[in-house]
Amino acid sequence: MKRIFSTTLGLLLAGSALAAPELSPQGIIINPVPTDLQVRVWVNKDPGKTGNPVYQIGERIQVSVQVNQDAYVYIFSVKSTGEIGLILPNAFDQNNLLRAGEIRTFPPATGARYALEVAGPEGQDRVLAVASRQPLSLAQIADIQTGRVNVQGADNLARALSIVVTPLPQQDWVSNVAFFTVGRAAVTPVQPVQPGTGTLSVNSSPAGAQVLVEGRVVGSTPLNLVLRPGRVDIELRLGGYQTFRTTAQIRPGETTVVNANLVPVVQNGLLQINSNPQGAQVVLNGRVVGNTPLNLTVQPGRYDLELRLGGYQSFRASVTVGNGQTVPVNATLQALRGTLEVYTNVEARIFLDGREVGQTRGGFLRLGELESGVVQVVALAPGYRVVFQDVRIEPGRALQVRLDLMRAR
Repeated sequence: MKRIFSTTLGLLLAGSALAAPELSPQGIIINPVPTDLQVRVWVNKDPGKTGNPVYQIGERIQVSVQVNQDAYVYIFSVKSTGEIGLILPNAFDQNNLLRAGEIRTFPPATGARYALEVAGPEGQDRVLAVASRQPLSLAQIADIQTGRVNVQGADNLARALSIVVTPLPQQDWVSNVAFFTVGRAAVTPVQPVQPGTGTLSVNSSPAGAQVLVEGRVVGSTPLNLVLRPGRVDIELRLGGYQTFRTTAQIRPGETTVVNANLVPVVQNGLLQINSNPQGAQVVLNGRVVGNTPLNLTVQPGRYDLELRLGGYQSFRASVTVGNGQTVPVNATLQALRGTLEVYTNVEARIFLDGREVGQTRGGFLRLGELESGVVQVVALAPGYRVVFQDVRIEPGRALQVRLDLMRAR
């Protein structure tokens, strides 16, 4: 017989959004250092994470997660009432190591020994996933066997998890969150419109923004409220987006609609440019900006990069910097080579610094890809005196030398 987690676990259990602290859509805890490790968590009614799916109390639910690199994954349920539950690892599913690209669903579609069930009260709930390259010690905050977490409230969970991940390099962990509504569709009016009141309907793109009316948190978008007539100040907050502010006039018996297209917060990125050898001139979008090694703070976008250093081939690349992203560029510069053209009056064997490199045919030999510097050129031919000459090879240039051999007496 399959076991259903109790409501103590808080699995995808509902909670009123009124008391929920502001959370970022990227996670309750946010790693401020960009990392190439990524985790994505979603619920079965919204695999694309495009909306705010609705689950009825008592309905079963599945949570899926994916990482782009091998990582240990920990999944928590976060009720807006403050109750926290541990979804993964659990008493029936303790293997929380996911391989790169692997998608795992809890409980699995087949062979599961447990089920996850939504519980009340109604409202907005969240699922938090934390991925780490190293296993985390949750013994102080959670009981794997029961799923109970020894902290209450999203703020306290964030603090507890921050302590857990503190010993790790910041590039070694990352978090992600999924939202869902419990018990009712958020677009349904909170209560019937009463005489002398009006309805305020607040929507945002993306959804899930915290709504404040007259400075008081009243829920998350999409949201309908019954209010007394009059002018109200409205504010929408969502992590990673600029705060939206407006005013609305509530009229008796009417519905006032506020649709907000939230604008992402532009966070500058960092270009870390280095070269071997160092000291190369850095040209960004045609403008000289310094010499390697060089750290540049830039706005998100695509950049044409060029590195120049005397005696070396120019390095060119196109780099794209994302919002708040750090992009390293490490260039190994290739030394320019010189060319030597040797002319002789007779066919002769040619040596450079004592090493035979060829023979003139028709009195000509061309030698390319030579390192810069002074070399000794020697010409030998039977019956002729040895001829030698020191020449300087210069990068990127073709040097011509003529050696006339005289007959030996």
